[in-house]
Formats: sequence, structure tokens, C-alpha cells
Amino acid sequence: MATERIASRTIRRTPVRAKRKAAATRRVLIGVAILLIASPIIAWGAAHMLIVKADLPGADAIVVFSGSGTYVERASWAARLFREGRAPMIVLTDDGLISGWDGQRNPYFYELMTRRLVQEGVPADRIQVAQGQATGTYTESLLLREHAVTHNYKRLLIVTSAYHSRRALWSLRRACEGSGIQIGIDAAPPGWQTPEASLWWTSSLGWKTVFLEYLKLIYYRINY
Repeated sequence: MATERIASRTIRRTPVRAKRKAAATRRVLIGVAILLIASPIIAWGAAHMLIVKADLPGADAIVVFSGSGTYVERASWAARLFREGRAPMIVLTDDGLISGWDGQRNPYFYELMTRRLVQEGVPADRIQVAQGQATGTYTESLLLREHAVTHNYKRLLIVTSAYHSRRALWSLRRACEGSGIQIGIDAAPPGWQTPEASLWWTSSLGWKTVFLEYLKLIYYRINY
């Protein structure tokens, strides 16, 4: 009799456990499905949080932040703004990085950017290079401030890549505090040398560009 009662309880418990397991599996599958559906939206939002714009009509100079992997999009966008009459001068920085062999030598990336600007219609005498070597976005901002003070520039329009725009704007404004210099920004849109906002999370370049930018933002806010 005792054996029959134990067997009866086991039979009753088995369907209950099976139902609980099935319900848990459904919840997991639903959660995964929601995550898969929401991931592109979350990724898009995270990318756009990094992109800022601050209008500044009638700037004294367009300042282009260095970027060896994105110099083409930055130079092209700066040339476009110059042709639109947004500023009469373009200021570059030298990050000390050297490019590949061009048939004669290994030019610096700021030299490649200068060539690109000239190719796109910017007169060579309208291009300046700030003195000193830019070792990071904040030190670059300090160099740009010194250049602006030396040349009596009071209104600077930043050009950089889209996902770098929030940190670049914060850094230059921080560096120029108390100087009376006004800062605006008009960044090159993503999709040239940087991934689209909706697709960055599908490539290693996207993670390097977007995800690491958040870590850099945190570091800058703590240290500068």
C-alpha cells in the first residue's frame, strides 16, 4: 500500500514539474525574443546619445580634430562647411601619427588632411596647424585654445566624427573656460568611415567606435 501511495504522488508531481519547466522555458524564449527585437533600437539610441550639434553662425575658424582612421570624413565635412561660408579659416592639429608610404615618403596624417582639404576647394593659405602634438582629445583642446588666443579667434566651430562629437565639444568647452571663446560643433554624419547608428553593434569597428567612446567619456569626466 505504501508503495502504491508513493507511486501515485510521483505521478501527480510529474505533470506539475513539467508545466513549471515549460512555463519557465516560455518566459526565457519571450525574454530572448524581446531582447532581439529591442537590441537594434537600444543600439541606435546609444549611438545617437553620443552625437551632438551646437550651431555657431559666423565662426572665426573651423577646428578639425585629429583622427587617423577618420581623417577623410572629417576633412571632407570641414571643406563643405568652409565652402558654405561657415568660417574663413580651418585649423588642424598634429597627433604625431604617420601614414603609409605614398610613393615618396610617409606623410603625417595632418598632411593628408591638408591635401584632402585642398583637393576639395580649400585654399592652402586658409589652412593652419596648431603648434604642439595632440596626444588626446583634451590635450588637443588645450592646443586649440592656445592657437585661438594667439590668433584672436573668439568663435570656434568643431568638426570631428559623429560619435566623437559629445566628448570633443565637452573637452574644448572645458579647455576654453574663462577665455571668452564660444564653441560650436557640426560633426560629420556617420556612415563614411564610421558605422551607421543602427548597425554599429554588428561589427568590431562599431564596438570600438561606440562602446569604447562611452568608457572614454566616463574617464574624461572623472579626470578633467
